[in-house]
Amino acid sequence: MISRALLPLLFLASPALAGSFTPPEGCTTTLTVQSRGCYVANYYTCEKDNPGDKWRADFDQEGMFYLSKIDRETQWIESYDLNPTIKQTLDPNPADPANFSSLLATGRDDFDFGLTKDNGEHTNVKGYDKLTGKTVTIDGVTLQQTEYEYAETDDAGNELRKSHGHEYVSAEWRNFFSGQSEWWDGTQWLPLEGSPVQFYMPGEKGFAATQPIFECDAVMSQATPLDRLWHASANRPLLASPKE
Repeated sequence: MISRALLPLLFLASPALAGSFTPPEGCTTTLTVQSRGCYVANYYTCEKDNPGDKWRADFDQEGMFYLSKIDRETQWIESYDLNPTIKQTLDPNPADPANFSSLLATGRDDFDFGLTKDNGEHTNVKGYDKLTGKTVTIDGVTLQQTEYEYAETDDAGNELRKSHGHEYVSAEWRNFFSGQSEWWDGTQWLPLEGSPVQFYMPGEKGFAATQPIFECDAVMSQATPLDRLWHASANRPLLASPKE
């Protein structure tokens, strides 16, 4: 299997960007999710990864912009921002690792961990996820709603970004999915809506799509400050808490 460092280059050179997602050799696409806010995500697993590990490749109308890997407990193991390509990894021995099992069992999970980018930047992420007790059904899939809040700081304690809002979790898939959130841009809270609209399983029409279909006209016509932040790759807010 190819080096993880080469994954973004593989995807950028792949004909999958023309319309049908193809994961790296030895990997299998398991789920495609079309969401509000004009993006589509393809989830896949790889034979040589640890059991429970999964990857997610996010696409907007211009192609893939984000690639991430989580483990069974939804720890944010590895991610890539693209254009330019920046790799970010979870630091060893987090103070309070994300624990999806704890969230499901107790209704709340607090997390506190560090992240390091290959450009030398180091940040610290601290926050929580909490089940609200509400369930929703989207496209036939039952999800539990969560409340979350987190802040990301540099090593001097300066706040770089923060967010709060609601997300959804699937106990069966052990995944977070985006919901309604707000992001602090330094002067004001900006809303972001990335809730899933349709789920596609293998064999279904729309599976492995790389073109988003929901709210793309609205995104193109409304260049909000958050849109500009979103497309500034190095500073893009996460689609969810840093464990989706």
